[in-house]
Amino acid sequence: MLDYAAFPQQRQELIHRRLLKNGSVVCAVLAEELNVSEHTIRRDLQELSQQGICKKVYGGAVLSALRNDNFVDRKQSNYDEKKQIAQKCIEFIQDNGCVFLDASTTNLALAKALPKEIKGTFVTNSPEIAVSLLQLEYCEVILLGGEIHRDTGGCIGGMAIQQIQEMIFDQVFIGGCAMDPEVGLTGFCYADCEFKKIVIKQANQVIVPLTKNKISMVARYVVARSEEIDIIVMSTALDATLSSQFKNNIRFYHTNQEK
Repeated sequence: MLDYAAFPQQRQELIHRRLLKNGSVVCAVLAEELNVSEHTIRRDLQELSQQGICKKVYGGAVLSALRNDNFVDRKQSNYDEKKQIAQKCIEFIQDNGCVFLDASTTNLALAKALPKEIKGTFVTNSPEIAVSLLQLEYCEVILLGGEIHRDTGGCIGGMAIQQIQEMIFDQVFIGGCAMDPEVGLTGFCYADCEFKKIVIKQANQVIVPLTKNKISMVARYVVARSEEIDIIVMSTALDATLSSQFKNNIRFYHTNQEK
C-alpha cells in the first residue's frame, strides 16, 4: 500500500480524482484515510486551488466549475436535458402571475416549452427569450433594455437594473454556472451575478433550473446563498448524502417526480 504521507504528488492526484468523482472533499476524512494531518491536507488543497482545480471551503474543498462558452454556444449543450427540466418547471408557474426569466439557455428552453394557453406577465432580459414568449397569445411580455452582454445573451447594465427595481415578481427563474450546498449558486460573470442578486431581491419565490453537471461545484462569484433559493429543478434526483448537505428550505424536484 502506498505511503501517501511520503508522496505528496500522489496524494494530491488522489484528492483530485476524489473531487472529480464526488465534487467535494472533507479535510478530516482525507486526513484519516491517508494517515496524514489535516494541516497537510489543507496544504494539498491550497496547491490544487492554485492550479484552478478546486476552491477551498470550510472544512474541505469543492471542484471548480469550468467557465462556460457564450450564450449562442451554450444553447446546444445538454439540450435534451434542458428540455426535460423546462417541462418540469412549467408545473410551478402560477397562472396570471408575474414571472421573470433570466438570460440562461435553460430558461430559453422553458420559454419555448410554455403552453400556448398560459396567461400572465413574463419579464426577461434576454431578447431571444422575449421572441419565444411573444408566441404566447395571452401573455404580456416585457423586455428589459440596454446593451446586450455577448456572453450572457442578456441586458445586465444600469438601465435593466433600474427597470428591475421597479418590479415585484411572483416567481423568478434564475440560471447559474455551479451550485454547492455551502457556497450556493455561483457564476463567472461578475456583472451578471450582481444583476441576478437584484432580481432575487424583487422575488417572492426563487426557482433554479439546474443541469446535473453544475451540482456540487463552485464558480467565481456568488449569485445566491442556499437559504435564498426555494426550489431547484433537475433532471435526476440527488443522492441522499448530497441532498442532506443542502439547507432544509430548498425543495428539490426532478423530471420523473410528481410535484
